[in-house]
Amino acid sequence: MDIGLEKLTNLVLEMASLSEKSVSTSIESYSSGKNLTGEIKKWSDELRKMQEDVSGLSIELIARYQPVASDLRFIESCMEISYGFLRFGRYAYDIAEVLEMFGNLSDCDHKNVDVTAKTTKEMIRMSIDAFTKRDLELAKNIEKLDDFVDEKYREHISESLKNPNVNLKCAMSATLILRYLERISDHSAYIGDSVMYIVSGQRSPRK
Repeated sequence: MDIGLEKLTNLVLEMASLSEKSVSTSIESYSSGKNLTGEIKKWSDELRKMQEDVSGLSIELIARYQPVASDLRFIESCMEISYGFLRFGRYAYDIAEVLEMFGNLSDCDHKNVDVTAKTTKEMIRMSIDAFTKRDLELAKNIEKLDDFVDEKYREHISESLKNPNVNLKCAMSATLILRYLERISDHSAYIGDSVMYIVSGQRSPRK
């Protein structure tokens, strides 16, 4: 059982590392104008395979050992967390596709995306650290940053609608990316919630 749990942990941490790299690379791609869609798509596909491995191993451990209490919570949460890391990779690919869709965005103001991306990447790192360290306080703090990302997304839409001289290409591309970042931040909060469940057996009440 212990060997299986260790293998499960390592699989989830491998996903964590690759998903974090995927998101960071997609943001760098947007900022630099360099098209890295193919590479990020490959990572997204790898994350899908790894998530299937996590699910398969989790089901095997439950069927073979019939774990209870903290072990069962951990296995269940690993399936949830691995899905979150899978979604990070998928949204990273979606962000990369924005550049492919809209072409050169170097003339656009990247300020809103850059600020939001910085917070989102911080949330990803916090979610990974919370899982690695089983840190309850860190897990709780992720949700506070989720509110900031939500607000930046809403602000961008409101400002774009009010601006009669808005550059449609810039506004639309930024809206898409901010939406994907908002979804990544949501999944970071879900991972934090799963860590809370691992540690305490309780979940945070969702909004």
